[in-house]
Amino acid sequence: MRTPDLFDTPVASGPVAGVDEAGRGPLAGPVYAAAVVLDPDRPIEGLDDSKRLNPERRDVLAVLIRERALAWAVASASVEEIERLNILQATMLAMRRACLGLSFAPALILVDGNRLPKGLPCSARAVVGGDALEPAISAASILAKTARDACCMDMHARHPQYAFDRHKGYGTALHLARLAEFGPCPEHRRGFAPVRRLLEGGGSP
Repeated sequence: MRTPDLFDTPVASGPVAGVDEAGRGPLAGPVYAAAVVLDPDRPIEGLDDSKRLNPERRDVLAVLIRERALAWAVASASVEEIERLNILQATMLAMRRACLGLSFAPALILVDGNRLPKGLPCSARAVVGGDALEPAISAASILAKTARDACCMDMHARHPQYAFDRHKGYGTALHLARLAEFGPCPEHRRGFAPVRRLLEGGGSP
């Protein structure tokens, strides 16, 4: 049986924003979040959880979202903020920044997951699996993911030895091998276990 509080879209008396994040799990780089208010008069076909879409399709949809949405905003929390706050609280901060970055306050905010950021400008509800259930959250997941991927390409340009263009900061075998060979760079999250072990002299990540 479904849990209505988590899965059913509540009735709102005005525009609804979807919010999602990208980049909680990687070992490097900022965490990103996006907020999107879709325009019911300008529907976008093919919205889905960004993880289910290939990069080319995500890029196409990101352009359409920016063109057709009533409002959208992308925000991030830096590596320094991740280290100071922890990754969960930094993610909540990025989500709050995205919501506050919208050009107007929606009537309701739907947040992917089971937690809500503090200090949102209106009522909000957490929606578990919302990036595959709510089109506005799907749109937010696409904007957050494409923004984070663009950041990883910038990181690759500054630190090509780590191959951020290939693994996007996740702890793949390639990334761990490059991390062991070259040590952490300023983009690495030093509180994450594989990076921390290297810094503490524990050998390979």
